[in-house]
Amino acid sequence: MRQTINGADLRRMIISAAAAIEINKQALNELNVFPVPDGDTGTNMSMTINAAAGDLRKTEDPDITTASKVAASAMLRGARGNSGVILSLLFRGLSKALKGCEVCDGVLWAQALQEGVDAAYKAVMKPAEGTILTVARLAAAKAADAAAENNYIEFVQEAAIEEAKVALENTTNQNPVLKKAGVVDAGGKGWVVALEAMLSALRGEDVVAPEAEATPTKDSADFSDFNTEDITFAYCTEFIISRENDKDPEKLREFLSSLGDSLVLVEDEEIIKVHVHTNDPGKALHEAIDYGSFVTVKIENMRLQHTEKVLSEQEIAPKIAEPEKPLGVVSVCAGEGLADVFLNLGVDQIISGGQTMNPSTQDILEAVNKVPAETVFVLPNNKNIIMAAQQVDALTPKTVVVIPSKTVPQGVTAMLSFNPEGSTEENITALTDALGNVDTMQITYAARNSDFDGYDIHEGDYLALYGSQLFGTSQDIKVLLRSLAEKVRDDNREYITIYYGADVKEKHAQKAADLFADICPDADVNLINGGQPVYYYLISAE
Repeated sequence: MRQTINGADLRRMIISAAAAIEINKQALNELNVFPVPDGDTGTNMSMTINAAAGDLRKTEDPDITTASKVAASAMLRGARGNSGVILSLLFRGLSKALKGCEVCDGVLWAQALQEGVDAAYKAVMKPAEGTILTVARLAAAKAADAAAENNYIEFVQEAAIEEAKVALENTTNQNPVLKKAGVVDAGGKGWVVALEAMLSALRGEDVVAPEAEATPTKDSADFSDFNTEDITFAYCTEFIISRENDKDPEKLREFLSSLGDSLVLVEDEEIIKVHVHTNDPGKALHEAIDYGSFVTVKIENMRLQHTEKVLSEQEIAPKIAEPEKPLGVVSVCAGEGLADVFLNLGVDQIISGGQTMNPSTQDILEAVNKVPAETVFVLPNNKNIIMAAQQVDALTPKTVVVIPSKTVPQGVTAMLSFNPEGSTEENITALTDALGNVDTMQITYAARNSDFDGYDIHEGDYLALYGSQLFGTSQDIKVLLRSLAEKVRDDNREYITIYYGADVKEKHAQKAADLFADICPDADVNLINGGQPVYYYLISAE
């Protein structure tokens, strides 16, 4: 039984955990109860921890301080979604506890696990029971008890895992939604997977994902020979689909060809494998899901990769725009139409992302640093992006203020209240208060079968959301539009804006707007081509 670990051991443990989460990410995704398409837990956790694994593979013979610091720094910048941010915070606390140490025994490991829990709880405004936080907290407490009994790190890790599994099973009882669905918390399950993989590596049984297999190194080209701006299509998008119908893959090939370049599509009787460079990976994935279920998905920002490569070769810091004004704004959204709306309202930088593509902390940091202002407001426009945005302030000399907008309509309403000549404090109050002045309605599709909140939902059904609540489901989108319009009328709303998505034809969108105008004759109804993926309609009512 292992008594202590050094830096090389910790490096292997984290890489093993990343591989295990990558292998299990789809299983974690499937634990998500709410049936809408989203940035799933497994995908976000995998992308977050694999940012650390990638940097650790480049770090030769690290001491334990270096290994933990490299992992924490990479995960902080690579964090995506709430689950990814919490995972990064667990490792940030671990790094804090291991700073300056040469080896780690059971007592120190228990302290490190607790430091991670403290960091995560501190960052979450309203910690809820039955989540990854609960699993991590109880596992850390058990680790401390075990360390008092036996100072061997392997013994302590075994005890932590045993308690984590018990806590994970209990998440079903702690969360009514999980209980009804009969599943455990996805984030908590991910933490258990990570802990188990770290123990396996501690015992010399490293978990290795297919994508993590080593490849021979070779001399590379000078990436500074061309500019990041020369990359026409930013996202390298790769996925494999398990074929579930007779749809012709050539139609998918034709569609993807219109989105970008470097397209490779290979298919047989069981799968379709795709590689494409595009500026809208969400649209590519949305089209592809009609052919079957995703087996693997990988999206990489080539501009970011190129920038990081050049910086590592030239050993220079990223450029930060000099302040030319006191205040600036960064907004997250998907769709050219929505981007134009925000830019016309005075937003300085747009980050492409949203429900199915949660940008990382690094993505948000880069956008903030490009804004020539002393203070930069960030509009996440999605509840699963808020925590990632909140990590940026510590990474830049600029002052970063996150306005917790959970929807695009909230972000638009906030921008209408933005006063570039006002003070930071005045704008914080005005923008935050504005979030409560708008109701958001959304129509999307069911990504999975579900029995949710009294609705028997089938994959592919249309879903209507009012705020964050499921409002209705139907196989006829007109039924949902009419119900939403009647709700808006009954609530006496005066201003209605309908943003229609990339998959909605203008003539159909106009009929939706006419429907709202007929049912709400006293309201001012506006129709805008938002171009957003996944959501057929985003509707704001004030």
